[in-house]
Amino acid sequence: MVREGCGSCVRVAEQIRPLVRECGAELSLVDVDTDPELAAEYGDRVPVVVIDDEEFACWEVDSDDLVAELKS
Repeated sequence: MVREGCGSCVRVAEQIRPLVRECGAELSLVDVDTDPELAAEYGDRVPVVVIDDEEFACWEVDSDDLVAELKS
């Protein structure tokens, strides 16, 4: 979950993009401001990484933990 103009969102997307690809997963960036329900749920808590409909990380992502989760 991201927001347009969010520097942290760009940073995290750039960090995780190669890891997601390496694990054979797909990265989808969803702008929370395109959906009122998402905007209400996430507010200013972006970026948020969601895996299989479960929140995995908010604001910061540990690369090793992400790879382990994607490979499990």
